[in-house]
Amino acid sequence: MNLSRSLPLRLSPAGGQYDLFRLVDSCCSPAHLPTVRAAHARLLLLQHLPSYPSSAAARVKLIQAYAACSALPAARAVLASSPDRTNVFFNVLLRALTRASLHRDALLLFASMRPQGPSCSPDHYTYPLALKSCAASGSLLLGLQIHSSIARTGLGANLFVAHSAISMYARCGCPDDAYQLFAEMPHRDVVSWNAMISGFAHAGLFGKAVAVLRELVGLQSPKPDAGTMASILPAMGDAKTKDITFLREVFDDMRFRGIIAWNAMLSIYAFNELHVKAVELFMRMEKDGVEPDAVTLATVLPSCGEVSAFSLGKRIHEIIKRKRMCPNMLLENALMDMYANCGSLKDAREVFDSMSARDVISWTSIISAYGTRGHGMEAINLFESMRGQGLEPDSIAFVAVLAACSHAGLLDIGKRYFDSMTSRYRVTPKIEHYTCMVDLLGRAGCISEAYDFIMAMPIKPNERVWGALLGACRIHSNMDIGLLAADSLFRLVPKQSGYYVLLSNIYARAGRWADVTSVRSVMASKGIKKLPGGSNVEIGDQVHTFRVGDRSHPQSEMIYDKLDELLGRIRGMGYNPEVEGTLHDVEEEDKEGHLSVHSEKLAIAFVLINTSPGTPIRITMNLRTCSDCHHAAKLISKITDREIILKDINRFHHIVEGVCSCGDYW
Repeated sequence: MNLSRSLPLRLSPAGGQYDLFRLVDSCCSPAHLPTVRAAHARLLLLQHLPSYPSSAAARVKLIQAYAACSALPAARAVLASSPDRTNVFFNVLLRALTRASLHRDALLLFASMRPQGPSCSPDHYTYPLALKSCAASGSLLLGLQIHSSIARTGLGANLFVAHSAISMYARCGCPDDAYQLFAEMPHRDVVSWNAMISGFAHAGLFGKAVAVLRELVGLQSPKPDAGTMASILPAMGDAKTKDITFLREVFDDMRFRGIIAWNAMLSIYAFNELHVKAVELFMRMEKDGVEPDAVTLATVLPSCGEVSAFSLGKRIHEIIKRKRMCPNMLLENALMDMYANCGSLKDAREVFDSMSARDVISWTSIISAYGTRGHGMEAINLFESMRGQGLEPDSIAFVAVLAACSHAGLLDIGKRYFDSMTSRYRVTPKIEHYTCMVDLLGRAGCISEAYDFIMAMPIKPNERVWGALLGACRIHSNMDIGLLAADSLFRLVPKQSGYYVLLSNIYARAGRWADVTSVRSVMASKGIKKLPGGSNVEIGDQVHTFRVGDRSHPQSEMIYDKLDELLGRIRGMGYNPEVEGTLHDVEEEDKEGHLSVHSEKLAIAFVLINTSPGTPIRITMNLRTCSDCHHAAKLISKITDREIILKDINRFHHIVEGVCSCGDYW
C-alpha cells in the first residue's frame, strides 16, 4: 500500500489534523518515510490556523513516526525545533535510540534534559531507558550517578525503575549490588524476579540464576511466566541435566504458555543437544495448536537435521511456504542445513538455488553439504563460485573447504587453500584449520608429515588435533606415531573413552592382544566406559533411538528376525564379519554376535520392517560407523534396493546400489 496516496487533498482544519494523526501513526517502516514527510509539511500548514488545537501532540507523533521509519536525524530535528518540548518529547526519542542500539546518543540526549528546565526533568519513563543504555554500553559510573538521582527523586520504589537498575548493575559487572537492590525491594512481582534471573544469567553466574528461579518456584507466588523462560535462557547453554528437567517442569506448570515460552524451551533443548526432545516438544506444540513463528522454526530445524527427522523438516518447509516467511535468510539457511543433515543433498541444493540473496553462511552450508559426502570437487567449485560473487571467505568457510578436501583426499588442493588463508585473505588459521590439515595429511597416509605439521604449529595442539592424527594412525596402522598421539591425548583428556578405543584397535590390527588387554585394564581401573553406539531414525511423527544390543523396542523380536534374515542373505554375497577390532578374549561367534547387534544394523532392520519398498533409510549416529557395519550397509542396500543415508559423527555415507559416496575413504 502506498500510504502517500491516502493523503487527503482537501481537509477541514480540525478534521484534517486528526486524519493526519491517524496517517502518521500508521507509518512504521522506512518505506513510509515519504508519507511522514508529506504529513509533516501539511501539519506545519495547519498549525498556523486558529482552530489548530495541539501542535505539541503533532510533534510528538512526528518524532515517533520518523523514529519508526529509521529517520532519527529528522526525529532529532523535530525535537530541537519544538518550543514547548517536555520530557514526553525526550522519552519518545530516547526509546527510539535505545531500540536502535544507539546507546551513546541516548545517554547524551538524557544528559541534555535537565538543563532544559523543570518540564524536561527525567521521570519514571526516562530513567529505565537511560539505565538500559548504561547496561548495554557498560557505563557503570554513569549508571551509579543515574541511580543516585533516582534515589533523590523518590522514584526508587517504582517497579519499572527498580527492574532497570537491577539489570544495569548485573550487566555492568556488579551482580551482588543487583541482588542487594532486589532483596531490598518491598514488593517483587514476576518481572522483578525475571530481572534478577536475567542479570545473573548475563553475568555468567548460571548457578545463581537457576537458584533464584528455584526460589521463585518455591514461593508459589508470583508464578513464572514466559519472561522467566526468556530470562533463564542465557544460563542454559551448557546446563546440567537436573536443571533442564527442572526447567521443563516449570514450563509444564505454566498456565499460559505463549510463543516466547515455547521458543525458550525449544532453545534450551537445542543448545544442550537434546535434539530428540526438541523435536518431540515441537510436535506437542503443533498438537496444542500453537502457531510457530520464524524463531520457532529456525530453532527446531537444526534439531530435525541432527536426528534425521526428514518428514518433520519437510512439513516445516510447507509451513514456511504457507506463511510466506521467505525470503528470510536465517530460515533459508536453517532449511538448507536441515535437508543436508537429513541426507537430502538435492533438497538442500534446491533451497540454495532458490534464495534471492545469499551470505557467506549460505555458501559455507552448501559447500559443507557436498564436502561431507565426499564430493570434494563440487565443494571446491562452489567455493570458487562464492569468490566469483565477490564474497570473501571467512574462517568458517575455510574450515568447510579444507574438510571437503580431507574427505575426498584432495591433498595438494587442500594445502593450497590452507596457504592462501594467510597469503591472500589474511585469515589467521585457528585450531579448527590445523585439525583439518592434520586430518587431510593423515587420511592421505602422510602420517610423518602430519606429525611434523603438529610439531611446527604456532598454537598448542588440542585433543581434536591429536585425535585426528590418532585416527589416521588407526587407518594406516602406524603404531609408532599412534603411541605418541595417544600419549598426548591421555595427558589432555585422561577420561575420554574414544581415544582408548582407537589405541586398542591399533593394537588389535597389529595382533598385539596383550596390549589390547592392557589398554582395557587401564580403562577399567580408571572407571572409563566406552560410549555406547546409538542410532536415530524417524518413522511417522516419532524419532526412534537404538543402542548396541538394544531389546527395549516393542518390535524387538521382529527387528532381530529381520536382521538375521539380512545377515544370512549378505553372507551368501561374501560378507564375513570384520572381527579384528573387537574384543579378543571371547569366542569368534561371540565377536560376530557383538557386531551383528550394532545400533545402525538394528535401525536399518527397523526401517525395512516399517516402510514401503523404495523408501530411503536415513540414520544418524553418535559415533563413527565401524567398517563392518559400513560393509554390511552397502550389501543390504543392494539386496533391498534401498538408498541408505548414514550420518556418523564424521561424515555422510550415501549408499546407492551397494556403492557409498565416501568411496570407502573415511
